[in-house]
Formats: sequence, structure tokens, C-alpha cells
Amino acid sequence: MGFNDRPRQGGFRSNFNSEPREMHDAVCSECKQKCQVPFKPTEGKPVYCKECYAKKRPNRY
Repeated sequence: MGFNDRPRQGGFRSNFNSEPREMHDAVCSECKQKCQVPFKPTEGKPVYCKECYAKKRPNRY
């Protein structure tokens, strides 16, 4: 059996539970819009909506 004939193993994400992630309500620290995030916000730490987070993260090469 050659490399390409092997049954495919799950990719990186297939190892995770396929259930939808629990989302939590939050308010963006930058634009103050209501948003949902896939983690429980911690008091005192900033939370960013998808758009503001994209502006803040470093560029990928």
C-alpha cells in the first residue's frame, strides 16, 4: 500500500469535538458594540469583536 493509498486520518480540526462552540455575550473594548466570543470574558481584560481583533493582531507573513 503506497502513501496515497492509505485511509485518510482526520486533519487537525477533526480531533476536536464537532459540536458548536459555546459563545458568550460581551461588549467590545474598542468599538463598544455587542458581540459574542468563544470564551468566557474575564473581568478586567479587554475583549474585542471580530473586526477590532483583526485590526489589532499582527500581520502574518
